[in-house]
Amino acid sequence: MNLPRPGLTQQARLETLRWGDGVLELIDQRLLPLRFEYRRCSSASEVAEAISTMVVRGAPAIGVAAAYGVALEVMHEASKSRDAQLAAFERAFAELAASRPTAVNLTWALNRQRAVVLHTSQLENADLPTALLYEAHSILHEDIATNQTIGRHGAELIKDGARILTHCNAGALATAGHGTALGVIRSAIAAGKRVSVFADETRPLLQGARLTAWELAQDGIPVTVIADSAAAFLMKRGEIDVVLVGADRVAANGDTANKIGTYPLAVLAQRHAVPFYVACPLSTIDPALAHGDLIPIEERSAEEVTGAAGVRWTPPGIAVRNPAFDVTPAALISALITERGVLVRPDRDGLAALLAG
Repeated sequence: MNLPRPGLTQQARLETLRWGDGVLELIDQRLLPLRFEYRRCSSASEVAEAISTMVVRGAPAIGVAAAYGVALEVMHEASKSRDAQLAAFERAFAELAASRPTAVNLTWALNRQRAVVLHTSQLENADLPTALLYEAHSILHEDIATNQTIGRHGAELIKDGARILTHCNAGALATAGHGTALGVIRSAIAAGKRVSVFADETRPLLQGARLTAWELAQDGIPVTVIADSAAAFLMKRGEIDVVLVGADRVAANGDTANKIGTYPLAVLAQRHAVPFYVACPLSTIDPALAHGDLIPIEERSAEEVTGAAGVRWTPPGIAVRNPAFDVTPAALISALITERGVLVRPDRDGLAALLAG
């Protein structure tokens, strides 16, 4: 498949996830930027594998994918009894919930599907497979609208000419479309502001160098890739005006989990008086967790660190730690950007009020 051609509106047409002919198609993000291919998933197991192997990644995107995963599994039982459909739902729910532990959007989306099951149980002649598919479609379209609203709110914080540092990928590829952190950047440009972006490589899987740089290049947005360790140098030289990242889970007190390497950026930003903004939907906030130390942190395979593309660069037998996320304390976050507005210096009371609407 040919890569999409650059253009400011390209990402509005880029479908990270799409439904057709009874299957869910996901852009295989492991192949970008060299190849652009969709992977077809026709069962909950295939969706769960796509999530765990990072065919699809990003908290909102894996939530949407999981919603479709349970719908797919129950659709296979459409001609069978309600009990058979419920059993299929429970199998799919359990498998998908276990696919990745840190991003709360995954369980949030699955719980929305469980609410559909409970609601249809009270209706005569309810078509559960159709209802679950409808809800998955709704979650996808709501995510796009939510990201666009987050973008508009966040754009107000971005000054004309801003030089923005971002980490990992919180763009269209991490969501159903538009993006959270990159959505703010797109919305700022749509508002007539000139911005440029520094994209951290984001080791070990290089989501910044591969995915963020690709997305921004497709939109014609100026982007410069830097090594993760170069951020302090650029901040000290006054070359970064804003740090803008996404999130995978926000605890009730505002502590925020994001891709490994985010926490040191927040420390550096405070040291150099650079605003540190987190952009995320309300579905990423987990009020059940009192603070960030309770957020489960996924540790991934050592092979992601010891080498890449068949090339090994560490000695055999060396021990490896590969935490996929770290937690930034709320005290280091200048503002949380959500679809309900901007919460400056997020804390327990502010987040509770934000969730209450």
